[in-house]
Amino acid sequence: MKYQKIILVAIVCLVFSCSSVKKTALISNNNTEPTMAKFEPADGECLFFIGQDLRAVGGLDNYTDGYCDHFDVPAGVTVYTGFSPGAESFGYIQKGNDGIKTVANWGAEDNCAQYYLDDADFNHSMIAIGLSIVGNEKKTANGKHNHLIRELAEWIKASNRPIFLRVGYEFDGWDWNHYNKKDYLAAWKHIHAMFDDMNVTNVAFVWQSKGKGSNQDILEAWYPGDDLVDWCAYSYFDNTDQEMLTFARKHKKPVFIAEATPILYDGGLFFDTDLSKPNIAKEAWESWFIPFFNTLNQNKDVIKAFSYINVDWSVQPMWINNDLFKHVDSRIQESEFISKKWQEEISKPRYLKPSAELWTHLQNGR
Repeated sequence: MKYQKIILVAIVCLVFSCSSVKKTALISNNNTEPTMAKFEPADGECLFFIGQDLRAVGGLDNYTDGYCDHFDVPAGVTVYTGFSPGAESFGYIQKGNDGIKTVANWGAEDNCAQYYLDDADFNHSMIAIGLSIVGNEKKTANGKHNHLIRELAEWIKASNRPIFLRVGYEFDGWDWNHYNKKDYLAAWKHIHAMFDDMNVTNVAFVWQSKGKGSNQDILEAWYPGDDLVDWCAYSYFDNTDQEMLTFARKHKKPVFIAEATPILYDGGLFFDTDLSKPNIAKEAWESWFIPFFNTLNQNKDVIKAFSYINVDWSVQPMWINNDLFKHVDSRIQESEFISKKWQEEISKPRYLKPSAELWTHLQNGR
């Protein structure tokens, strides 16, 4: 009996020793292998999206003078929705998940994500969804909007394509979003948990800053956490944002420039940025487009996606009195000069084209 105990102890020690070695080896391998985010392309590759409404994107039966009527359909399109049932916006009363299954217009042209799923020209287009929870972050966090979360999750899952979900985009837009930090972070965690419970695997969670004015301390304070964020993001209008690039590199996350449109600005005044005017178009190319593409090309290790907003902002009710956008028409097709130069840049192989092969090429597939 005594010898049996000795043998048993020896066997247990041997098993423990082997499992420890195996575990150590796995940890070592994980530390040496590069970690890729959900749907992240390789260094040097970039996903191009167009937005931000049906008329701006075009290429559809009832929307025929947008970007996709003049240029090739890009890798993805941008749409918007929100969890704000009962809220009014320029005469439109929101129901929640507006602009996903049906057409909604809250003052910035028609939105409907389902239209892209139903049109063959967009069969291989990914979708970036801007999800607003302004004024509803607490209700979202405490479960009062679970039916909306569930409805959105089911739609995303059924889309059977890569979806980039920008939860509470521009969280640090203090002047227009007014998010409560504690509730915002709790809402993010709750949405993520429900998506996990529903096994929604074709979604990447994108955390987006306004792109200007938030330092590293602010970004850290508002960050949901590495395990809850797939991509970092920011808006690019009259600025470059080194803060977010620094933050993303520190947290080993790819960056999505989730909103980009040219704004001519001298630090104190916003100027006419109507690309249909030849002299303005040339100035915009020199002052905005060249620096923008330089930002993309000089940060290939971290900036892996961008969305260009191809809109006549100046005629949309939401923006006609907005100092930043009321003088802006960013439609590339309105300028022959910019169209030519844009085409030269965007046709480069590094800007990935939509296809079924692209989806399987991206990390984690579909």
